[in-house]
Formats: sequence, C-alpha cells, structure tokens
Amino acid sequence: MTLMVGGFGGVGSPPSLLRALLESGATELHLISNDTGFPDIGVGRLVRQGRIRSLVTSHIGSNPFAGKLMTEGQLQVEFSPQGTLAERIRAGGAGLGGILLDVGLDSIIDGGKQRVQVGGKDYLVEEALTAEISLVFAKQADAFGNLVFDKSARNMNPLMAMAGDITIVEAEEIVPLGGLDPEGIAVPGIFVDYIVPSKGVDWTWAWE
Repeated sequence: MTLMVGGFGGVGSPPSLLRALLESGATELHLISNDTGFPDIGVGRLVRQGRIRSLVTSHIGSNPFAGKLMTEGQLQVEFSPQGTLAERIRAGGAGLGGILLDVGLDSIIDGGKQRVQVGGKDYLVEEALTAEISLVFAKQADAFGNLVFDKSARNMNPLMAMAGDITIVEAEEIVPLGGLDPEGIAVPGIFVDYIVPSKGVDWTWAWE
C-alpha cells in the first residue's frame, strides 16, 4: 500500500492515525513523507519497527534507524529535494504526469531519469506522486471536510490531501458548518473522505 503522511519532524503529523496504523499491524508499506521523523515521533515509529519497505523523502537524518535499515538493504529510499518533493505531490493532486526540473542534471540525482528539451534547455522529468491513502493532520475541520491548519503544521498536509485516492484527516477540532473562516480554509472538503477527532500526541517533543 502506498501511503502519504503529512508532517515535518512530527509537527503536523497525525498522531492518532499513526497509532491506529501501528496497532493494525500493517507492513510492507510504501511511504511518501517529508522526512522519517524521529525514532519515537511522527512516522519514525513505522520506520523503526520495520513497517516501511520503500520510501520517498527529502531526508532521513533525524532518524538513525532509517539510515541503518537503508544501509542493510531493508529499506529502499528515493531521495527527493524538499521543494521537488512538494511539487511532485502537487502535480499528482492536479492530475499531472510529472514536472520538469533542471536540478540534478549530470549528477548522482540524475540517475538515468528521462530528459526533455524545452526552449533549448535540458530538463529532468520527475514523476508525479500519488498515494492510495493520505493521512493528514488539521487544526480544524467542518462536517464537509474543509480544513484549517495551524502555522507550520500546514507543511505538506494540503498537498497530500489532494494527492490521495482516499484522504483521512485527523482534526484537533471538528466544528459545525459555517464555523470556519472561509479565508482560512486551505483544503476544500471535496478532497477529504474521512475525518476523525484527534486524541493528541503520544510522544514527547525534543524541546519538552
């Protein structure tokens, strides 16, 4: 199963949904996430417990288990620079096949990727990213699935909400219709399939 999970180092990750996923016993997952969290924060627990078979991410440095599993050949990792990763997810949500970038030409990042020439300039083709299920964390949601995010916890969440075949949202607060400021809505409800109330984080942040 291909899974997208929002968050940056655990901030903006859906703790209750991740807890339920761990308890389900799911394995052999293909994960698309900004990073691998910390060993006990965010998606880090999935990585640490060996639940992830392959991964598309921007970095793994905050979770030593990810590096260990990768070097042992137990975790396949595709690194995608953060801006490129975000744009690939956005393209997937928009129904595009991919994006064109000149980042990484003639480098290790090139990796035999398809090249095209536009206006006399070479570009790499980066395939769009989608997921069977996207797990998203929001500050507020209404009954129609319209979503509001809190500051930097917004991160990848809106893009992933649009790129999932099924999008499940964990919300800190679920409000009645009309309870959200329309100007603050970052994801319209058309992209949301399920909403669950958050039970809060079950990890300790590094600054606590």
